[in-house]
Amino acid sequence: MVTARKGRGGGGPPRPRVVDGGGGSMVSRVAVLAFCVAGIWSAYITQGVLQETLSTKRFGPEARRFDHLAFLNFAQNVVCFVWSFIMIKLWSSGGSSSAGRAPLRKYWGVSITNTVGPAMGIEALKFISYPAQVLAKSSKMIPVMLMGTILYGVKYTFPEYICTFLVAGGVSSFALLKTSSKTIKKLANPNAPLGYTLCFLNLAFDGYTNSTQDLIKSRYPKTNPWDIMLGMNLWGTIYNAVIMFVAPLLFSNWPYANGFEAVRFCQENPEVAWDILLFCLCGAVGQNFIFLTISRFGSLTNTTITTTRKFMSIVISSVISGNPLSLKQWGSVVMVFSGLSLQIFLKWKRKKVRDHKE
Repeated sequence: MVTARKGRGGGGPPRPRVVDGGGGSMVSRVAVLAFCVAGIWSAYITQGVLQETLSTKRFGPEARRFDHLAFLNFAQNVVCFVWSFIMIKLWSSGGSSSAGRAPLRKYWGVSITNTVGPAMGIEALKFISYPAQVLAKSSKMIPVMLMGTILYGVKYTFPEYICTFLVAGGVSSFALLKTSSKTIKKLANPNAPLGYTLCFLNLAFDGYTNSTQDLIKSRYPKTNPWDIMLGMNLWGTIYNAVIMFVAPLLFSNWPYANGFEAVRFCQENPEVAWDILLFCLCGAVGQNFIFLTISRFGSLTNTTITTTRKFMSIVISSVISGNPLSLKQWGSVVMVFSGLSLQIFLKWKRKKVRDHKE
């Protein structure tokens, strides 16, 4: 489900020539920022609600679950591939020229982790609640700091360790606290250790994916986010098609998601098909707003917006989707987002010092 890296713009995403967010008045900048916040929040909060609905709701007169959650990644790959192709034709400043841009073959390797990682993340929803998944996937700094310290001898500041302690402590306490029976009943196969393990493996694969995308961008500086989105989703579509449609034909007892069964389920329950389509469109449209935010205001502003969006997703899941959290669980949530907020503050502070020196 990852399309192109959300945390960075990759050196100049295509800019729609509609609003001057850089040199315009303060009013226009605030208007563009509000537009970006509304776009990111609405797209990804809606996508989260749909993802939770598809993973917990029972459909049709037989009240069956949609057990083929990995099919969402295949559908997302297809939609985002088409979307990025259209965006390149509409907005890419390089036109149809491929000079200086990474060829599509460069994405085949990294697309493996980009296929496996998100599949693990979405499969985790069979075992843990959506708020638990959001919290676990918000702890990306933990493996980054561990790998940096152990493998590369990177030294971090005391406030950075405080951030990590808050996030790790919040996620751990949330996982250890008892989940409400109402939430557990909605899960397909409640299994917290397996669910959290899948989320952390998802983070590990995402870390490799993101660093490899950065490497591709550094080697091919004219590559823009839409190029990366196109390449990643082309190969993701191919891999998922093989896994979900070719493998079941070759192996009668194929244990993984079966694309034919997923399509049949959608035919029998058109509501599911529409939810999947909307889910995919939200992801593609959300990328538009992320690229716009990064190009106008930088990756740090984008990080702030997406972090607050995650918190709102948990609130909405608890209030609207019927996943009640205890006071202690809310304390864990506050712990995690306090750590993330402190991390954002430290980045803002470093940026101000760097800008002042320049």
